[in-house]
Amino acid sequence: MFNHRPSALHDSFVRKLGIQHSLIQAPMAGCTTPDLVAAVSGAGALGSLGAGYLEPQSMLDQAAQVRRLTDRPYAIGLFVLPDEFAVDMAAVSKAREQLDALMEREGLAVRTRLPARWAPRFSDQFAALCEARPAAAIFAFGLIDAAQVRELKQRQITVIGTATTVAEARAWAERGADAVSLQGAEAGGHRGTFLHDADDAMIGLFALLPMVARAINIPVVAAGGIMDGRGMLAAEILGASASQLGTAFLGCPESSAAEAWKQDLSQAVEHRVTTIRSFSGRAARGLRNRYVEAMEPGASNLPAYPALNALTAPLRRAAAEAGRGDLLSEWCGQAATLVRPMPAAQLIAVLMDEYRAARRSLTV
Repeated sequence: MFNHRPSALHDSFVRKLGIQHSLIQAPMAGCTTPDLVAAVSGAGALGSLGAGYLEPQSMLDQAAQVRRLTDRPYAIGLFVLPDEFAVDMAAVSKAREQLDALMEREGLAVRTRLPARWAPRFSDQFAALCEARPAAAIFAFGLIDAAQVRELKQRQITVIGTATTVAEARAWAERGADAVSLQGAEAGGHRGTFLHDADDAMIGLFALLPMVARAINIPVVAAGGIMDGRGMLAAEILGASASQLGTAFLGCPESSAAEAWKQDLSQAVEHRVTTIRSFSGRAARGLRNRYVEAMEPGASNLPAYPALNALTAPLRRAAAEAGRGDLLSEWCGQAATLVRPMPAAQLIAVLMDEYRAARRSLTV
């Protein structure tokens, strides 16, 4: 008989966030909505607004919407990027030719264009984050600086950094983060890797989790391939203070993921989930579809993130409107086929029932 009890770190982390369940909905940029965030938070977990692509005013507007819907704690997620960065315009020009030719072949009446700005300025987003004052902030793609950590803590905002290796987890702990979201290779969407090449940081969650739990003395949040309550308990036993689920929430009606994308998730097969660079210029996990098969072989010649991400935006919008999931960036984790389309609050109730049942089974 194995009688598992949550750790002191687990309990203190849940209390610090003011949530009932040790469950975080991942801040999936581009498909989280205030309705989804509020529904998750209202059900006792931590809803997270994926704001990586949002301009500051849009961040504030959506944060205000969340607050109108619930008074429960929620998080905002951001991508850590420099305010200014060099863009390879020769690569941009070639990418535009390829993308325009692809859209013409596929019958989409839209073409690429040069945006006014490749991505929102992180410093402006950070200022909006401080103004919104969520319960927590989740960062990916890099470290924020020590002054920014202090500013967030002064505003009672819990700092959660994303890591994909032991070294990255240590870097966040040394920077003063309150917790580390540990992204295993199974996780859907963009890789949070910042100290290594993405291919070198594709480490399975349940191999990486106990190593990181041993290496740092702050709470670890498990992210990657967890789709049910059994997975949440398994992560907890291996040292996680909470589980972060993203793909599991994509099928919820409150998610703004395109309907064609939602339909494709339920039909996904494990060997068609892969690492993709040709949508955004940065490694991300999702379904291998028609677009990926056409563009991925030349991905190394495409411009880096965020330039390519901005260039493919018109195509992705047009594909969604046309119901062409095969031309979308269908981000998902390794166990996407286990997605269960249902309202977010109902999903959380199911997850927690499964978690409690799994715990009971260990003591029988």
